[in-house]
Amino acid sequence: MDTILHLLLGNTLSRLIFFPALACLPLLFFRRGASRSVKSYALVVSLIELAFGLIYAAGHRTAEGAFAFSQDLSAAGGGVDWIPSFGIRYELAADGISMPLALLAVFLLPLVVLGSYRGIENHWRGFAASLLLLTSGTLGALFAHDLFLFYIFWEVMLIPMYLIIGIWGGERRIYAAVKFFLFTMAGSLLMLVAILWLAWTYRQTAGVWSFSYGELLRLDLPLNQQLWLFGAFALAFLIKVPMFPLHTWLPDAHVEAPTGGSVLLAGILLKLGTYGFLRFALPLFPHANREARPLLLSLALIGILYGALVAWVQVDMKKLVAYSSVAHLGFVMLGLLAVDLIAWQGALIQMVNHGLATGALFFLVGMLYDRRHTKKFADYSGLAKVMPVFAFFLVFSALASVGLPALNGFVGEFLILLGTYRTLPVWAAAATLGVVLAAIYLLKMLYETLWGPLSHEENQGLSDLSLREILTVAPLCVLMLWIGVAPSRFIEPSRPALEKTLNLYQSRVNSPPATAPTLLSPDPRLALHPVAAGEEGER
Repeated sequence: MDTILHLLLGNTLSRLIFFPALACLPLLFFRRGASRSVKSYALVVSLIELAFGLIYAAGHRTAEGAFAFSQDLSAAGGGVDWIPSFGIRYELAADGISMPLALLAVFLLPLVVLGSYRGIENHWRGFAASLLLLTSGTLGALFAHDLFLFYIFWEVMLIPMYLIIGIWGGERRIYAAVKFFLFTMAGSLLMLVAILWLAWTYRQTAGVWSFSYGELLRLDLPLNQQLWLFGAFALAFLIKVPMFPLHTWLPDAHVEAPTGGSVLLAGILLKLGTYGFLRFALPLFPHANREARPLLLSLALIGILYGALVAWVQVDMKKLVAYSSVAHLGFVMLGLLAVDLIAWQGALIQMVNHGLATGALFFLVGMLYDRRHTKKFADYSGLAKVMPVFAFFLVFSALASVGLPALNGFVGEFLILLGTYRTLPVWAAAATLGVVLAAIYLLKMLYETLWGPLSHEENQGLSDLSLREILTVAPLCVLMLWIGVAPSRFIEPSRPALEKTLNLYQSRVNSPPATAPTLLSPDPRLALHPVAAGEEGER
């Protein structure tokens, strides 16, 4: 009992994960139709969760300012037995790879609640509960250090997003929700089979079951086994990214989802795919990644160019922003596949950058839709004359997404291309065309929406952004500018974790794969997260 109270009440990762889920319980006691009270409650809960995240991150920084590796109940890194007979543990850990994405998730939550005040008209209790449960699932997946636990949280994320799209979405919401569910579930089931196979193989070599990430890193597998397992993990993660040609569910999900759903989908859920690839697929199966890299690089480059070209020809603002995600996350995958520290730093910061810039664009498109109930370019022009504040934020967010110097997008794309050029110069040169195309389709959106004559009578009486709407998008723009002018404050905290993961990957890929499953010694966890003398994980 003391252990459970410490997990839920102490300054732990468990509190970060489960506080939003537990906060759903009081929603049962709000009367139906009390949407104003529910909105206020959800906003307060989301702000408390943001405070928890900031406090935890501030309290787990090294003297050099990096995010320190920390665990809940990390007795020998073992966590707490959950299903002991199968070696399944409740084991959580955070480091410089997971913390930036976790902070992004808790930062977006109050903005989504605030930004949905007008767009969501009915069933606010269910909507608020879905947002909070989605946050718990996302954070659980980011912090899980046991692969079975990771899979549980991975599936938990699926349900509330399915409900958000299917209940509060547009006219084709059921089609989009089912498509999202089927794509994600198909990849997840294959990943579950691979996780079970890994645990069974560990039992064959070590004599005990284990799903612990640290223990499974010790497995050295033959190349043919690595290829099959890597394929199962990679498929689940690449569907989530999504990478071409597995992207077809994304435009439907984005277009039909309510604004808050689109922001969370683009802002954090898609990043679970790139995070999973960096955290699990690369370190666990290094030789398989080396074999599959030419194919994956080709798909990443196709995604960059295809996403940009398809975005260019769109006549719907929300579809344009949706296809831009395919292109931008293609850059992230290119950086991860470069297997270079600078490229990895760029990929990680670009995951955050994409969540900020694309989240702001989805918010702004949603605010315009709330006024005119159309997303077609043909229904707009000259909005800068009647909505100057809206025009400012739209231009700012679009330029950040393009990669204008002094804004956040430039930092991520520059580091990705620089790091990729050091190892894959031809691929880096080809990918630069995607930067040019991004400028074309986003400037097209600005031109057709903001400039030109105010030719539609319906647009002449449009009101500019309200204070609530400004408070929704302004924090995103502040962070875009801050990252752009002081990038090292956001990049350096993750360097140690990325260096350790890269060192582990390179040490394993430079040695020949095993001919039969064996256990490596010493424990590769020491290569990932060395513990200095006198230091221990959080207990």
